[in-house]
Amino acid sequence: MCLLCGALLPAQPKQKNDDRQYWTNLAYRIATPVLENMSRGELSKNMQLELSPAWDGRDRRVSYMEAFGRLMDGIAPWLALPDDDSAEGRQRRQLREWALKSYAHAVDPDSPDYLLWRSEGQPLVDAAFLASSFLRAPEQLWVPLDTLVKRRYVEEFQQLRRIDPPYNNWLLFSATVETFLMTAGAQYDAYRIHSAIRKTEEWYVGDGWYSDGEHFAFDYYNSYVVQPMYVQVLEELVKRRKIVRPATEETARKRMQRFGVILERFISPEGSFPVFGRSMTYRLGVFQPLAMLAWKGILPDELPEAQVRAAMTAAMRRMFSVDGNFNEKGFLQLGFAGHQPALADSYTNNGSLYLTSEVFLPLGLPADHRFWTAPAQDWTARKAWSGADFPKDKAMRD
Repeated sequence: MCLLCGALLPAQPKQKNDDRQYWTNLAYRIATPVLENMSRGELSKNMQLELSPAWDGRDRRVSYMEAFGRLMDGIAPWLALPDDDSAEGRQRRQLREWALKSYAHAVDPDSPDYLLWRSEGQPLVDAAFLASSFLRAPEQLWVPLDTLVKRRYVEEFQQLRRIDPPYNNWLLFSATVETFLMTAGAQYDAYRIHSAIRKTEEWYVGDGWYSDGEHFAFDYYNSYVVQPMYVQVLEELVKRRKIVRPATEETARKRMQRFGVILERFISPEGSFPVFGRSMTYRLGVFQPLAMLAWKGILPDELPEAQVRAAMTAAMRRMFSVDGNFNEKGFLQLGFAGHQPALADSYTNNGSLYLTSEVFLPLGLPADHRFWTAPAQDWTARKAWSGADFPKDKAMRD
């Protein structure tokens, strides 16, 4: 019971820790319709497209690229774990097998599931998520591809330079693609990488937040794109000694840690979180920075791993306990919690929604990692609203 208001809070987490099983089953449920179909070259045939009621008229075939790229970016760390004969291991092995076949279809001009690489500007966005998936699991998702498939990816990534990205988070899409080309030993455009870094630095507004371009908007694009892609690009550059300012990487990581603290405090005692800004149909993609910090083992000291796991699990259970998130074939539907088509922006289709998969990054930690095994802890809002002690918040100063 809340000591201040007398209201009943949700029951304490169960003693049996089944969080990882819940996460893996949900990830498998979300991924299966996309990867099973695409592995056979049948995604474009069988995926039930749902476009925003305010659809802006772009080529609807971009939906398949969005679904595949965003899904793979979120589950790549999980698929990078070694095989085993557990139920989860069988799920993981099946998804990886489907994914490798799907990667080949994506760049095969003779496949029905050849993606929309060479039309319009949107492909730059989801090519970046595909490139990011290779960066997150290179040995498991890039190395096994045959020489022809790899050559096709390099060619498709390089031809995206035809797109002049707008001065906002799109600069990081170009930077992510070029960073992957660098890691693959292909010709890459260093200017596209470093110009994105310079502009992102200019757009830092303080206390862990970046502006998405010149004007600040209160939305979750720090989660969807800016923070994760910026840190990832910097990490790859520093790893390969391509940048002489490693302090930039450290600063960006500290900002993401601060942003992670804010995200964790957004999760209410009941597992809900604030709905504001555009692209709320991306659902749990809101928590990508927090998930990335957990996966990489760089959560700030004030966020114990078991506390973050409990908070994110509460949000996941709260959202996916609502009917209507999936259609009859198992694909995600437009909405936030359930089926809410009117919430979709003009550029949104149900392929866009697979950005919710970014919440699954901690599945890249093995099942015996303390993130999964430590007893659940109440998260900040739950402590605050139950009368328990909790740490005071304070702004970050660079």
